[in-house]
Amino acid sequence: MLNKYARAFFTRVLTPFAAFLIRRGVSPDAVTFIGTAGVVAGALVFFPRGEFFWGTIVITLFVFSDLIDGNMARQLGRSSRWGAFLDSTLDRVADSAIFGGLALWYAGSGDNNILCAVSIFCLASGQVVSYTKARGEAIGLPVAVNGLVERAERLVITLVAAGLAGLHKFGVPGIDVLLPIALWAVAVGSLVTLIQRVVTVRKESAEADAATDAQAQESEATS
Repeated sequence: MLNKYARAFFTRVLTPFAAFLIRRGVSPDAVTFIGTAGVVAGALVFFPRGEFFWGTIVITLFVFSDLIDGNMARQLGRSSRWGAFLDSTLDRVADSAIFGGLALWYAGSGDNNILCAVSIFCLASGQVVSYTKARGEAIGLPVAVNGLVERAERLVITLVAAGLAGLHKFGVPGIDVLLPIALWAVAVGSLVTLIQRVVTVRKESAEADAATDAQAQESEATS
């Protein structure tokens, strides 16, 4: 849902910065790698220590690279299958680092095995949600469903909650409860989205198979 509205807005906002990087000779692939490295560092250095506020700040500074690299590629007229593949692959790496960092916190100093498991579920379900769409499209189906909680929603919900929860260390009482609530929300939303996509792929595959069978029968009848 957020992809539809937020992406267009931030693309317009970041276009001048993307043009600046192009003038400096920076390539879209370099932005992709640097952005992913920044997100991974922010997540795995700060989150396992419970430094959610600063970790979120670092991650947020780099997470917009996902929009900047694509913007640069379009301005350069270099949109390619390789760029799309690299971007999608490194998105999965960044997402894994974020939820992996949270899982490490709850497995260690956070001392909450249930929330550790929820974090791992968020990590795994996010990967599977992305895979279902990619696999469905790979077998020729449109997978015409957005789903309740996609990547943008997962990141926004989790990072906003983590950043606010980090204010607990600055003396804001009770605000740390936001992160567990967000993780549960992302877990449930991801499960619903996974079910939506599986149901959609099942429906579309049945329709495609029926159309193929009908064409085969028509071909036999006319031969």
